[in-house]
Amino acid sequence: QLPLVESGGGLVQPGGSLRLACKASGFTLDSYHIGWFRQAPGKEREGVSCINRRNGFSLYSDSVKGRFTISKVYAANTVYLQMDNVQPEDAGIYYCALKDDFVGAQPRCTLTRENEYEYWGQGTQVTVSS
Repeated sequence: QLPLVESGGGLVQPGGSLRLACKASGFTLDSYHIGWFRQAPGKEREGVSCINRRNGFSLYSDSVKGRFTISKVYAANTVYLQMDNVQPEDAGIYYCALKDDFVGAQPRCTLTRENEYEYWGQGTQVTVSS
């Protein structure tokens, strides 16, 4: 089993909503910090949102703040990214990734230091079009 598997991507109209899922296998959600990243064609990958492993502290990029919500459902061992009021600039491949406390400068999630994430899922495509 792959440690992280993303799903939920697809075609959404501008202003619409989509919920992405990051299913964890082989570990519990309290074991690692989880981040969501995205990469649009021709652009560098960027951090979108992340959530700490235990205290639930979360971060959002300025571009999605107020529109996206990250959450954990322990019963499903899944981290969700609820995307509301989706805009064309939100299109891209969305990846989730896991980070250990012992990697990096601080024991928390980060949107900027991608190299601190040890494992990445295969991604799910989000297309925004009317």
